[in-house]
Parts: sequence; structure tokens; C-alpha cells
Amino acid sequence: MGERRAAAERLRDAEFAAFAAGAAGRLLHAATLLAGDRDEGTELLCAALSRTYADWFRLRGEDPYVHTRAEIVRRFALRPRWRRPRGGLLGALTVQERLVIVLRLYEGIAEEQTAAQLGMPVDRVRMVCLRATAALRDRRPTAEPAPQVREAAS
Repeated sequence: MGERRAAAERLRDAEFAAFAAGAAGRLLHAATLLAGDRDEGTELLCAALSRTYADWFRLRGEDPYVHTRAEIVRRFALRPRWRRPRGGLLGALTVQERLVIVLRLYEGIAEEQTAAQLGMPVDRVRMVCLRATAALRDRRPTAEPAPQVREAAS
């Protein structure tokens, strides 16, 4: 029995390492967008990946990327330390707006799935997304007009 368990754990380690190598970059970017800081995003991702590793045997048939992303969202939403705005591209948005923007626009998740994951009605997700994108559009720096060149008097 001990050899079988050791073989299963080696298989889990190899599968998880392959998953983490392939998905960690995108997940880190999503975590960094939420946290507003790369160090905080790294910490958020590590916490979520450790939970995914612990749940690995129970994930059979479930996508580990979706599981890890849901864990990042859950930890960000529930832990006040990560909810403080730190600046970055999404720094002016509320926690709810950040979550909706990252899930809908960065991750490309449908409104219905985003609503289910965040425990919100679909209409609320749509409204929050529209409000957040408008706020981001308003924050976008405007291009300054080109300086006028005066012709030298002859």
C-alpha cells in the first residue's frame, strides 16, 4: 500500500508541476491585476496554488485552472489585506469592479459564469462591468496636441 501511495503522490507532483508551469504566468497576471501589486499578486497566487495542490486528487474531471482562478477570486474577495487598492491599472476601481473586470475582460468569462462565481445577478455583473469600463476609459490619459511649429521669419 505504501508504494502505491508514493507512486500516486509522485504522479500528482508531476501533473501539478506541469500545470503550474503552463498556467502560472496567466494566473499571476490575473492575481497582480486584482491585488494591484506584483508582490501581493505573487502571494495571492501562491496561496491559491497551494490550495489547488492540496485538492489535486479531488479535482479529477475538473479543470485545475478554473479551480485555481476561483481560489484566487475567493481569497481576494474575502481577505481585506488584498482588497486595499494599491494602484496599478485598476487602482481606482472598487473590489467588486476589479473582480468583474478581471474575470470578464481579462479572463474572458461569460457574464453568467462570472455572476455565478461572484454570487451576483447577471444584470448586476453587466452594470458593474459597464461602470468599471467607463471609469477606466475616463482615467485614460489623453494625447496632448502636437506643438505648433512657427516658421522662422526671413
